[in-house]
Amino acid sequence: MNSEVATRKILVLGASGLIGRFITDDLRLQGFQAIGVARHFEPSQKTSASDLELPIMSMDAASLARLIREREIDVVVNCLGVLQDGPGSDTRAVHRDFVERLLAAIRDSGRAVRFAHISIPGTADEDRTAFSTTKREAERLIAASGIPHAILRPGFVVAPAAYGGSAMLRALAAFPLQLPGDESATPFQPVAVEDVSATIAWLATRDIGDPAANAVTWDLMQPQPITLGNVIDQFRWSFGTSHMPRITLPGFLLNLGARSGDLANRLGWMPPMRSTAIAELRRGVTGDPASWMAATGIVPTTLAQAVGGHAATIQDKWFARLFLVKALVIASLAVFWIVSGFISLVISFSAAADILRAHGFPSWLVNPMTAITSLMDMSIGVLIAFRRTAAVGLIAGIVVALGYMVGAAILTPDLWIEPLGALVKTGPAIVLMFVALLTLDNR
Repeated sequence: MNSEVATRKILVLGASGLIGRFITDDLRLQGFQAIGVARHFEPSQKTSASDLELPIMSMDAASLARLIREREIDVVVNCLGVLQDGPGSDTRAVHRDFVERLLAAIRDSGRAVRFAHISIPGTADEDRTAFSTTKREAERLIAASGIPHAILRPGFVVAPAAYGGSAMLRALAAFPLQLPGDESATPFQPVAVEDVSATIAWLATRDIGDPAANAVTWDLMQPQPITLGNVIDQFRWSFGTSHMPRITLPGFLLNLGARSGDLANRLGWMPPMRSTAIAELRRGVTGDPASWMAATGIVPTTLAQAVGGHAATIQDKWFARLFLVKALVIASLAVFWIVSGFISLVISFSAAADILRAHGFPSWLVNPMTAITSLMDMSIGVLIAFRRTAAVGLIAGIVVALGYMVGAAILTPDLWIEPLGALVKTGPAIVLMFVALLTLDNR
């Protein structure tokens, strides 16, 4: 790389995501000056002083133009995207409205900037979801802008990290589960995240007036046809689970899972199985990478090379096995606390009060104490159910459960030896809450 190219600065928006994080780090390894921008970075993600935490979605065109101008940016890479509308997620705001402001910012920055935009494969007549229609609206805005640009449409992205759909496919491969026949046969062309990064690097080395890199739309994926079932089978080979007998999931179970995911989405969670994800999965991932390969000279990494080049490590296996279980753990803990509190407050209030009364509690304190502890249990369950407050709820659950155990040991020690062992079972519940707390991270 010559010195002129090495001094080019690349602004990566959405640098905390699966694609954005890899691109930012990889470009730096190649010698580029890459500045990663995200609303928030986890401590493990912020690997350089060049990573900036900015309220990017609330910045207007003037603020974005100032960022580009003051940082002397030569290439802007937009990796921002959300799957589905929900609390804190607005597909139109992220995919279309922000791109409109960003294009205005590039025009007003006073710099010759190339814009690389990460979009999705397919055509407008196939778009059925808010996710895909807003992505396509952004493409039309970019094409009409007159700004030097490249619209990149990656296939199913295979990366060392896993998030969302890529994590879900790994989880399916780790268990003896098979998708229904129609879904398994869906075309699903993958691309290695290294090839996406190589494309950005190639674009960054081109002069701003190079016609080979301007006003292009490329499908980034391996040319060999492949199905969703083939992708999962390749992960099975890596995990060593190819020999396992498989249970084919009925189609209605996918629809039920999508509705459950939509409910979880309303609570602030971002499960990979939502109605949009299932709709896009059934649509498939196809395209023609010929023009991309011809222009850049990149030979796409095949799925067998990307996944089969090395056996899965123990951390890969643990993650895949725990990914689906995590949702079950969170849901069961939320239900456990809400239902147990509801039973004590509504159904078995007298029986619960009698336990306290039988162990010497003052009569004036029995009913208020029973109501307070019941409402406290239900509140813990509600806190766990919402993503924003889940950590607080789990910590509160651990503290309260320990309090119950210590209080029982002091005030009602005979409850420790009652036939059903209710207090003894509190210990494993505490451990389960601790496990849920440790697995809350998404990135």
